[in-house]
Amino acid sequence: MATGTEPPATDPQPRRTGVRTGTRAAIAAPHLRTDRWWPAPAATAAGLLAFVVYSTWRALSNADYYAAPYISPFYSPCLAENCEPMHGGPDWQLFGSWWGLSPAILILIFPLGFRLTCYYYRKAYYRSFWASPPACAVAEPHKKYSGETRFPLVLQNIHRYFFYAALLVAGVLTYDTVLAFRDEHHAWGHMGLGTLVFLVNIALIWAYTLSCHSCRHIVGGKLTHFSRHPVRYRMWQWVSRLNARHMQLAWASLVSVAVADLYVYLVASGAFDDPRFF
Repeated sequence: MATGTEPPATDPQPRRTGVRTGTRAAIAAPHLRTDRWWPAPAATAAGLLAFVVYSTWRALSNADYYAAPYISPFYSPCLAENCEPMHGGPDWQLFGSWWGLSPAILILIFPLGFRLTCYYYRKAYYRSFWASPPACAVAEPHKKYSGETRFPLVLQNIHRYFFYAALLVAGVLTYDTVLAFRDEHHAWGHMGLGTLVFLVNIALIWAYTLSCHSCRHIVGGKLTHFSRHPVRYRMWQWVSRLNARHMQLAWASLVSVAVADLYVYLVASGAFDDPRFF
């Protein structure tokens, strides 16, 4: 019988926050996974970091980005007056002489914004750089979790608008690929190794762009009956097949755009001569 003299009951577990709150399962171990789960986020972090370092160097170098008929995808379209002259290329001088920085900064914000807000890339860098969480069934170290409801992560919701911009950029890069069927004297009907590099790159960029979740929703979203919209339904099926490979296409296109830029750099700097097939 309680007499009122007993000491108050104490919580055997200290009060914690985040995934260690009292409302969660009381598991003492950090996680129960027995496999080697950490190489995947580590490799993702290494790959993304390598691309960030390389693309930053190339974007800020403001040199060796055009070797007729090839233009680096990091600098296309070139929107500043300080761009190198390009015969028939995407050289649109919208920014005057007051722009003294690299013209790549003006255009890279759009494909970069598209990839940063991409659903797959969010998962990739949330896990690899922020450990949020580092892997499935592995608790994250953060005490609080607000998802994407607060600034700056709430800006991830503008992904669809970056998708529209990415379509325009992909269109310009397609134009650059067509121009790659010229020689260094701007004569048509020629093909070099760089042409193949550009063809592979633009194919992967289009595949990645169209496999986007926003594209899939735009094509087939808000439809109650697919049977009444057979064209959109077929398009939705095609985009859905691409969407199933969105992760692989994200990485493949990331590598291909870096390879295309590197190829132009090697040719423009004189380190490599573009082999011609015809």
